[in-house]
Amino acid sequence: MAKKGNRVQVILECTEHKTSGLPGTSRYISTKNKKNTPERLELKKFNPIMRKVTVHKEIK
Repeated sequence: MAKKGNRVQVILECTEHKTSGLPGTSRYISTKNKKNTPERLELKKFNPIMRKVTVHKEIK
């Protein structure tokens, strides 16, 4: 059975990794309540390739 409610799965991608020139990407999967936060999610997460905490933004 499908889950009820406004929770949707979102993909978070590192913003600093694209400009660094390093190969690969840092992506995380998370959930958010679309009713409470209709705008795009932005969280600080650990980037294992760059070995530091960076800003990850929601991609569509």
